Amino acid sequence: MLGAIVGDIIGSVYERRNTKSTDFELFTRRSRFTDDTMMTLAVARWLLEDEGHTERYLIECMQELGRRYPRAGYGRAFKRWLNEEEAQPYYSYGNGSACESCGLVCQNS
Repeated sequence: MLGAIVGDIIGSVYERRNTKSTDFELFTRRSRFTDDTMMTLAVARWLLEDEGHTERYLIECMQELGRRYPRAGYGRAFKRWLNEEEAQPYYSYGNGSACESCGLVCQNS
C-alpha cells in the first residue's frame, strides 16, 4: 500500500511525460498524489471495513473519497460517475484502481 502511494506521488510529475532515465528526483515541488492513490485508498477501506465485500460499499468508498478530493486527476466520465446517485458501470478504459483491482465499477476495462 505504501509503495503504491509513494510510487504514485513520485511518478505524478512524469505522467504523460515518460522518462527512461534512472537519474531523477524522487520528490519535487510538483509531486502530488493522484486519482490512483485515492482509488487505491478507497479499495483498501472497502476491504478493511466491509466483511461481505459488497459492490455497493465499494462504490460508496470510491465516491466519498473521490468527492472529497475532486482535483486528483480523474477523467471526465469518472468525475461524472463520482457524483451519480445510482452509480452504474460506464465502460471506461481508464482509472486503473477502479477497473483492474476489483472489476466492479468499470466493466470491459
